[in-house]
Amino acid sequence: MEKNNTNRKYKNSVFTTLFGEKKNLLEMYSAVSGKEYPEDTEVRIITLSNILFMEQQNDIAFVIDGKLVVLIEHQSTINENMPLRMLIYMAREYEQLTSSSDLYRQKRIGIPTPEFIVLYNGKQEYPDYKEMRLSDSFMMKNEVCFLELVVKVYNINKGRNADMVSRCSSLSGYSELVAEVEENKKSMGLAAAVKTAVKSCMSRNILVYFLKEHSAEVENMLLGEWNLKDALVIAREEAKEEALKEGIEIGDAKLQKLIALWENGTSLDEAKRQLNLQ
Repeated sequence: MEKNNTNRKYKNSVFTTLFGEKKNLLEMYSAVSGKEYPEDTEVRIITLSNILFMEQQNDIAFVIDGKLVVLIEHQSTINENMPLRMLIYMAREYEQLTSSSDLYRQKRIGIPTPEFIVLYNGKQEYPDYKEMRLSDSFMMKNEVCFLELVVKVYNINKGRNADMVSRCSSLSGYSELVAEVEENKKSMGLAAAVKTAVKSCMSRNILVYFLKEHSAEVENMLLGEWNLKDALVIAREEAKEEALKEGIEIGDAKLQKLIALWENGTSLDEAKRQLNLQ
C-alpha cells in the first residue's frame, strides 16, 4: 500500500499560535479550570519541540502557580490512546524540568503536579465532558491500580460547554472560526472556505486582533490542518480497501487498530502480524 505523501510532521497550528500567547493561555486555562488567573500570573510554556518526536508532539504544555503542569492536546478526532500518549509526554516534560543529577539525590525532589486536558472540536458526536483513563488500556486488571493517568476531555464545538467557552473570548472565537470553515466547505472549495471564514470573523470582531496580525499565516495553517484531515480520511479508506482486497476478516475494533498502525508508518504486513491477522 502506498503511503500518502502529506507531510504530517509537527508544525504550528492556529491553536498553538493563538494560545502560545500568554494572555490567551491564561484566559483559556482560567475558563477550563474555573479559577481566575490574572495577567501577571507567572506561566512558563514548556511545549515539547524535540524534532525526533514530531509524530507524538503535544500542542501546549506549561507550568503555572509553580506547582501545576498542564498538557493540552487539541484534537479533531477522538484518540483513545491519549492517556498513553500523555504518559509519554509527561515523562519527557519532567526530563526538561529536572536535571539527571537530581534523580540520584537521596532527598526527594519536588515536581509540578500534572494535569491532562484534551479540547475536542471534531465532527464525531461526543459528550460535553468525558474522562479517559490509562488503566482502561491495561491488558490485565488488578484489584489495585499501581499506575493511573486521567485525561479530561472537553467538547469545544460551537454550542457545547457554552458556559466554559463563553468565559474565554479566544476559545469562543477559535470555535467560531473552525465552525465557519466547516460550514463554508459545504458550498465552496477549501481555500475559499478558509479565506471567507477569516474575513467573516474579522468583520464580526471575532479574534480580530489575532487575525489582523497573523492573517496570511492563519490561512496557510488552516489549509494545512484541513488538508491533513482530508488526507487521513483517504488513508483510512485505503487501509480498509486494502484489508478487503487481501481478504482479511476483521471487525471494527481491529480495523481501527490496523488503520492506526498504518497511519503511523507501519507496513500492512507488519500491522497484520501485530494484530494476528495473518
